[in-house]
Amino acid sequence: MLSYRWFLWVGILFWNSLLVAQESENAYTDGEWCKFRVHYGFVTAGYASIKVQASTLNTKPVYHIQGEGRTSGISKWFFYVEDYYQSYIDRSTQMPLRFIRKINEGGYTKDVQIDFNREALTARIWNKENNVKVTAEITPLTQDLVSAFYYLRNSIDISTIKVGETVDLDMFFDKEGYKFRMKFLGREELKTRFGKVKTLKFRPYVEGGRVFKEKESVTVWVSDDQNKIPLLIKADLAVGSLKASLHEFKGLKHPFKILEL
Repeated sequence: MLSYRWFLWVGILFWNSLLVAQESENAYTDGEWCKFRVHYGFVTAGYASIKVQASTLNTKPVYHIQGEGRTSGISKWFFYVEDYYQSYIDRSTQMPLRFIRKINEGGYTKDVQIDFNREALTARIWNKENNVKVTAEITPLTQDLVSAFYYLRNSIDISTIKVGETVDLDMFFDKEGYKFRMKFLGREELKTRFGKVKTLKFRPYVEGGRVFKEKESVTVWVSDDQNKIPLLIKADLAVGSLKASLHEFKGLKHPFKILEL
């Protein structure tokens, strides 16, 4: 089963492990775009992409982050996926103001908008499919599923992170908050479609017995540079091994360092 939600969730998990020191310069900028190939072995199951666009929301300058993922080729006949995620991030605070999730995963659909009130520390969840609105409490540093990806890229200090470090952070998804934990495993050179690249290697702690085989069945490799973009996510699932590999990119703010082609 291919799920863009899975891809985003695992991506957020490893960013959560890197909240070490706030850097003065953003790791990303307007126009950044990354595309990932999701595959079982040599078989491509689908593609996922995410892009950054400078915009405004209720007169506030924001980064509008738009992500989408879908099955391709023969895979969509077995399990059709078409997922869209959006986040509007306040450029001055790096906190999300609005989150949108519209998905179709094998007939399972959701169309939800969440508006965050930072002063009241509440999240207003609007289920557009049945027009139901509810309110939930949040913490001061709560991030949504997409915004955390970028907030924590700005918080990574690649010069001080130590092997074995773990960090717990707050995440809001659906109607409630969650805690996530990641462990830094060390540095490793990884062979990619662009050449050999220095990476940071992580292991998120995930719930076993449902989708993943066990608690520590996911491994993530991130570029060891100021971009801190994911290069490879590998998961052992109950139905086999699934990978998401960086396939294309453009608009990176910092040089993408390749050791050799």
